[in-house]
Amino acid sequence: MTRIILNGRPMRLSAEPSTPLLWVLRDDLGLTGTKYGCGAGLCGACTVHVNSRPARACTTTLAAVEGKRVTTVEGVDFDRVGRAVEDAWVRNDVAQCGWCQAGQLMSAIALLRTVPRPTDRQIDEAMAGNLCRCGTYQRIRAAIKDAALSLQLS
Repeated sequence: MTRIILNGRPMRLSAEPSTPLLWVLRDDLGLTGTKYGCGAGLCGACTVHVNSRPARACTTTLAAVEGKRVTTVEGVDFDRVGRAVEDAWVRNDVAQCGWCQAGQLMSAIALLRTVPRPTDRQIDEAMAGNLCRCGTYQRIRAAIKDAALSLQLS
């Protein structure tokens, strides 16, 4: 049994320890917000937080998250930063096809937790591992700045 804290709830999981976290989340737990993109950790669609740090769920094994806190896109609206980023995403009409957006949100949230007022360069660096085939990068940057401002004002 692998024990994790998933979206704030303690869980015991019986999947093989070598199973990618992505498949446990999607197939075993029905948390389909985290998307499969490339399967090699290169596109960022499967980004989750492990102990508040971005991690690629397609290349992170269940064994690697033993005893750790895992947050998926389904769990981000439980905190102030997550809500601010989600709201900014909607205000800025970021999503087009939406496939990459869960991973984009997770990376943006991690950035704003560590850098409350990011520069364009910091945004570009933090988001560099998240690909968007629709090319919504300018809207993503605008939404991150919008979220940062709303967090400063609240």
